[in-house]
This record gives sequence, C-alpha cells and structure tokens, in this order.
Amino acid sequence: MGVFSAMGMMRAAQLAPDAVLLPTDFDSYRRYSRLFKDAVRTFTDQIEDRGIDEIFVDLTRVDGESRVLGARIKNAVRDATGLTCSIAIAPNKLLAKIGSELDKPDGLTILSMSDIESRIWPLAAKKVNGIGPRASERLAGLGIVTVGDLASADLGLLQESFGRTYAAWLARIAHGVDDREVVVSSEPKSMSRETTFERDMHVVRDRAVLTPALTQLCERVAQDLNRKGYCGRTVGVKIKFSDFKIVTRDISLPAGVRESAAIRRAVNLCLKRIELDRRIRLIGVRVSALERSSVDSPVMGPVQGELPLTP
Repeated sequence: MGVFSAMGMMRAAQLAPDAVLLPTDFDSYRRYSRLFKDAVRTFTDQIEDRGIDEIFVDLTRVDGESRVLGARIKNAVRDATGLTCSIAIAPNKLLAKIGSELDKPDGLTILSMSDIESRIWPLAAKKVNGIGPRASERLAGLGIVTVGDLASADLGLLQESFGRTYAAWLARIAHGVDDREVVVSSEPKSMSRETTFERDMHVVRDRAVLTPALTQLCERVAQDLNRKGYCGRTVGVKIKFSDFKIVTRDISLPAGVRESAAIRRAVNLCLKRIELDRRIRLIGVRVSALERSSVDSPVMGPVQGELPLTP
C-alpha cells in the first residue's frame, strides 16, 4: 500500500481507504513520553530530546558493558511504561539513528566503526536520515542504491548532482562520520518548522499550496515559541529547490517576535531576497536569537496573505 511511519494521515487514508483510523490521545502520548524519558534519566541526565518518542543519550560517563547497559535501559523503560523500545549504542548520532532501525521491534543493536562495511554499507541509501525520497531517486539514477555505493561514489559526480555542501555531507555519512554532539542544554538557540512537498512545486501555478503551507509554518513556529515562553529577534526562511540547492535568508528585527503575523511579515521580506526561478521542494521557517518573552506580550492571530513569489 505504501503506508509508512510519519506519513501524513490524509495521505495514508488515501492509500489505505479500508484502514480503521483511531482517534488521537495526545495527553496519553505525552504522559508515556515523560515516563519513558524519566526512566532513561535514572541512568544519566545527558539526554537530547528529539521528540515524543526519540532521544539521543550520551553514555560515555555511564559504567557498564554496552550490551548489558542497553538491556538495563530497555528493562527500565518497560517497567515504567509497559512498552518496548529499540536502542542502538554507537560511536555517534548518525550510526545510533541508523542502528535503532535495524532490529525493530524491541531491538538492541551495538555498532562500532568496524561494523560500517558489513552492517551499514549493504543498507539502502534511503535508510540514512537526511536522504529523502527525492534524493534517493536521484542517487538511484546515478547507479547509487546502497550506502556502500555512496561510499565509493566519485565526489565530483555527487557535487555535479547535489551541490558542494550536500555532496560533502553524503560522502561523510557514507563512511559513518558524524561530529555532532549530544545537545543537552535546556535553552534552545532557535525554533523552526519545515515541510517537504510530495512533488516539486511551481512558484506560480502552485501558489494556492505554497501560500497556506508557509503561513501554517509561521503559525506552528509561533505556537512553539508561545508554548515554551520565548520570542526571537531573527527570522529566517529556507528554500530547497528541485535541484537540491538550498538557499536561506534571515532578517534581524529591532525587538523579539512570537506572533505568527509578525513572523509571516518577516518571512515575506526574506523571500524578496531569493531568486525563485526553480520549482520548490521544501520550505522552512526559523526564529533564532531567542530570549525569554513577557507573558503580557500581545499575541496576534494568524495572517495568510499572498506568497510574495515571482515566476
């Protein structure tokens, strides 16, 4: 049927019209999420929260052999929630993310750099977080299907197809290289939302899709800011074009904003500085230079407006 995790509900319902759709219970989801994370915190507080059901944990200062430690964490989560979880213990976040998918459900995977050739290279390239369907399709067109194919690919060929930045990232991840740290700071530096379209959007003909999508992103970022009590003085927009080129523009404001209307106006100003001459694959909105906001700050309602794009 083609239904998979994280797919939008409306799309899933179209692909599986006979599926039974159950009502959501976000209060229950949040409760179990807290129980799950609290169970892991009994081992360490070095935790990067990645969402309702995903975390990265720095275990370098926790005593114990990896497999034994992983089993203890899994047992603690089961005792606290009654649920299973899949864990990967690896040298970096990239490999941990990939490894956590290898032995689901209820998996415990241990990876080292010496395992890359035997366990990572045979995987489909799309298994790497950050290689989406469109990139996977383009790689396949170059004869690059697996992570191993990517590891042996010519860097110049990748640069011609994806640009210098994305090509360099592809080359690094194919060899398991990831220097990102586990970020445990409770003070965020920015808040952002983005959406990837199921097909490349034409700037003019698909304005009816692009405009509300961009407005919704501004509203969601505003909701995040208000929920967590922040405002931001820098607003930015991100555009990924159909050729995978990514362009970002930011604007600094005289005072922090947390209202969707103010964010939307700033995004419009950013868009005017981008040459929108190609189809669009992804759009994103980001607010940074965060500071604690006053609870008395006015919150304006959503503003739609027209997407200020030109052919």
